[in-house]
Amino acid sequence: MTVRIPYADPAAPGGELDEPLPSARFAYDRHTWKEIAHLLANLPISVFGFVYVATTLSLSAGLTVTVVGFPLLALALMGARLIGKFERGRARLLLGVRIDEPSPLPLRKGGGLVQRVWMALKDPVAWRTVLYDGMRLPWGIVTFTVTLTSLFVLWPVLPFIARGLANVDRAMVRGLLSPSDELERRIAELESDRGVVVDTAAADLRRIERDLHDGAQARLVNLAMGLGLAKEKLLEGQADEHVAAMVDEAHGEVKLALQELRDLARGIHPAVLTDRGLDAALSSVASRCTVPVKVTADIGERPAAAIEGIAYFTVSELLQNISKHSGARTASVDVWRSEDRLLIQVWDDGRGGADLNGGTGMRGLAERLGAVDGLFVLDSPVGGPTTVTAELPWRERTAKEKEAEGRR
Repeated sequence: MTVRIPYADPAAPGGELDEPLPSARFAYDRHTWKEIAHLLANLPISVFGFVYVATTLSLSAGLTVTVVGFPLLALALMGARLIGKFERGRARLLLGVRIDEPSPLPLRKGGGLVQRVWMALKDPVAWRTVLYDGMRLPWGIVTFTVTLTSLFVLWPVLPFIARGLANVDRAMVRGLLSPSDELERRIAELESDRGVVVDTAAADLRRIERDLHDGAQARLVNLAMGLGLAKEKLLEGQADEHVAAMVDEAHGEVKLALQELRDLARGIHPAVLTDRGLDAALSSVASRCTVPVKVTADIGERPAAAIEGIAYFTVSELLQNISKHSGARTASVDVWRSEDRLLIQVWDDGRGGADLNGGTGMRGLAERLGAVDGLFVLDSPVGGPTTVTAELPWRERTAKEKEAEGRR
């Protein structure tokens, strides 16, 4: 299967792909009935919206000469936002149009009452909702009349009529109720990405805590107990072979604990990545893969440490998946720079059929890349081969990172 995970599709005005609809046909399917229900509901809902807009705007406009006029208009616009939210939900449920919710007004950060009122008055989302509700009444009358009449007179071709009218509704919703612009969508993406980053960091901390508790900490506790017993026997003057064996066992525990700590440190940030860069680090992780891996890296200078680390752990997890699940005989890793993007391609000749929801960590990788404006593309037909392409934004190393690199 081929899966592309963008976190905002510029082709879709709402930022997400709409539900694919089958072609209209003479038979009445569930999509047709949903469209009919939407068209019949247009009249009562458009009447309510028009009355709300006409009443609140005329009342608040008439009171602008007093102190309560502008606060009342601000409240009316905030109410229009709620109507817009309801209409987006109705379109999502009945028309299959998925539109991102606009970011809420940051009223808590708006300062005093005057600043908050001004923030609500210049809200483009609310004003476009007012326009939407103001122009919907004639359209609601048309759709209700045509749909209701067609149910009795033109019912054989009603699916085609309903599809055409519903497409006009879809265009209105996309045009007037979508987030304000690209910046608004970008804010929503960043809010979502921030949650992914927080969750990922929390999961990593839990993993480190678990590894320390179950691994090195347990071994160090055994070491302390063993050395304590050996000390007691030495104080009692029992310097025999039993004490030597206990010390030898403690020595073995120390070596194992050190190895586990090294493995844990490598999992947090490998020393070879810090000291020698991405090329050497990827060669190192490829050497531990159970499948022969050819690594090619052509990036010239090193990217920022954060991008370098994400690239390393992306390749590391993909190679682990190849070792555990692919059944491949050979694999390859290619890393290169293309203008302001760092591109990674991992290929294997295994059985294929990899899936983002297959429990192999692919979904987590896609989310991590998306959190830094990255892109994750999975091409894994059943029978293979599997090709994973990842893109990361290229960011230059900071002066501190270059200075630290020079000292090494």
